[in-house]
Amino acid sequence: MAASTSGAAKFNLQSMVSSKDAAMAVGIMIIIGLMIVPLPPLALDFLMAINLAVSIGILLLTLYVKRPMDFSVFPTVLLLVTLFRLGLNISASRLILIEGDAGKVIATFGNLIVGGNYVVGVVVFLMLMIIQFVVITNGAGRVAEVSARFTLDAMPGKQLAIDADLNAGMIDEATARARRREVEAEADFYGAMDGSSKFVRGDAIAAVIVILVNIFGGVIIGVVQRGLPAVEALQSYTLLTVGAGLATQIPALLVSAAAGLIVTRSTSDDSLGGDLAGQVANLPALSIGAGIMVIIALIPGIPKVPFLLIGAALGAAAYFTWQRQNQPQAPEVEPPPAAEGETPQDMMEMLLVDPIELEVGYAIIPLIDESQADNLLRRITAIRRQIMLELGLVLPIVRVRDNLRLDPSAYRIKVRGEEVAQGKLLLDRFLAIPGSEPVDNLQGIPTTEPAFGLPALWIPESETGRAELMGCTVVSPLSVLSTHLTEVVRSNSQDLLSRQMVQEMVNQIRQKMPAAVDGVIPDLLNLSELQAVLRNLLRERIPIRDLGTILEVLANNAPMTRDPNVLAEAVRQAMARSISNKYRDNDGLLHVFTLSPQLESMLRETLRTTDGGLGFSIDAGTAQKILTRTGEQMERLAQQGHFPVLLCPRELRLAFHRMVERSLPNLVVLAFSEVSPGTKVQAHGMVDID
Repeated sequence: MAASTSGAAKFNLQSMVSSKDAAMAVGIMIIIGLMIVPLPPLALDFLMAINLAVSIGILLLTLYVKRPMDFSVFPTVLLLVTLFRLGLNISASRLILIEGDAGKVIATFGNLIVGGNYVVGVVVFLMLMIIQFVVITNGAGRVAEVSARFTLDAMPGKQLAIDADLNAGMIDEATARARRREVEAEADFYGAMDGSSKFVRGDAIAAVIVILVNIFGGVIIGVVQRGLPAVEALQSYTLLTVGAGLATQIPALLVSAAAGLIVTRSTSDDSLGGDLAGQVANLPALSIGAGIMVIIALIPGIPKVPFLLIGAALGAAAYFTWQRQNQPQAPEVEPPPAAEGETPQDMMEMLLVDPIELEVGYAIIPLIDESQADNLLRRITAIRRQIMLELGLVLPIVRVRDNLRLDPSAYRIKVRGEEVAQGKLLLDRFLAIPGSEPVDNLQGIPTTEPAFGLPALWIPESETGRAELMGCTVVSPLSVLSTHLTEVVRSNSQDLLSRQMVQEMVNQIRQKMPAAVDGVIPDLLNLSELQAVLRNLLRERIPIRDLGTILEVLANNAPMTRDPNVLAEAVRQAMARSISNKYRDNDGLLHVFTLSPQLESMLRETLRTTDGGLGFSIDAGTAQKILTRTGEQMERLAQQGHFPVLLCPRELRLAFHRMVERSLPNLVVLAFSEVSPGTKVQAHGMVDID
């Protein structure tokens, strides 16, 4: 047991040591330690060298990235480097004031770079501060601010473009999610760069304050505590302070330059050096520049050697540019044609059938124009959102294609490769659907509204006002097509629910409600059986959005039966409130008609279990009479402005719906147990065949 515990502890220790996050945490603790723990001069020399190396590395890295997002962690790196540099400033100040010695690196910067003259050192340090603070940091911050503003302003357009490509079938869901994350990351990057420029500005201000404090404190310590002459104390401590400032601020200048490079860098397929070589190497500009340098060298009094050397360099660059431009290009070798025109891979792609597809004639193509504020692709995005909220179904990609074989003004909708609906549109007219009042005087082209089969007229735009006054519903061609597509999706939702989609829905629920999935899928029901239950619900337009509740009901009933029809009926009982709310009116009333007691008794006696589920063993004449009487009750309820709902016993509901669904697809068949408590029911008639 002890050996096992020791082995586990060793494993965890090795994992922590090898973890990148652990290394980052250790680095931050070291930075904090620099501000608290005194360091020997040798350690400070080592850390100063690391600071310079890191700054050079950051600058070189910005030269080789092809787009700013390739170095998206730059704002965080900038903050960490700034904290590291501030820690070095504090450590160096502590050594200067306590020991009067801050290591060889700082001494070299104080003596070699400024020649041992502390006045020159102060002047050089202030010049570096001005260059960094006023020129580079200020400009980079302004560029980052403008880039962040433009990126945020462009986000809605980019999101719409992604949605348009997704709806048009040009990309899939995974690609769309990746592109959305990239857009969000770009906005976050430029926003962070706008804020991180304040780090560099604050670092420059802190550096000036530190050098003033060190000089003042050093003079006091040298004169009062060590008894040095004032001039000697001033020179000694000023040189050390300026050396420390130069040793930290030169790397700071490199990092500031890197920040300016990355925010001014545009997306490209090459590095910065490649872009400069390709764009600056202009033959006329180089040739004229070389000639101007030579002419300036001929002016009396001008030193000739520098200008002649620069002119020769520009001339050599112009020559090499000319030679590269006139180099013969190797002829492109075309690949040999395939023996049979199409490869096996191309043929295999033809096996994939789109779940839903919209084909349009060439006269309808303007509806897809993305430059219009309202177009078909945006409507499809709204339809997908509506279907998700209404049925809980994630609508697959809707492929929109033009088909020259169609009539120019025609369109057709396919589900799983088979045509399920079609229609025609007149883009220069509006569709007027008459109400209860006659519209004999309305001029237009008679037609049928494609979604619900209502009589309608295609009228010119000049007649729309008069048509509305006559009680007509007037809609645009785009609305006609989107409404038809929405109704087709509702009617065929069960065929659009694939097994892969069900698996993704289960995975999503497992992440948020693991108890609803564990022990049910695949222990009690496999994925195919769950798909069959959900398809039965969608077949009658029952939403499956609350998958967690559906799985809980299945967990209670699956041990007794695995019949998808019976399980779907059990789910419907649990969703009584949702079903009642779906069909009752604004006053909270559910308007229905029922079956007569004699008909209920007869149907119970003829109820049988078949291979396809429950059904009635009745003759064709009786079935036709039931359909006719049911249709009459539906018509009567519809004339009163209510949705046709039939209320019947639970044991008859499924079989009765299967009997009438083909002839009366708009009829909603509910069981008494599917009416939620508190819902008021008003009966308007009764189906009786006697």
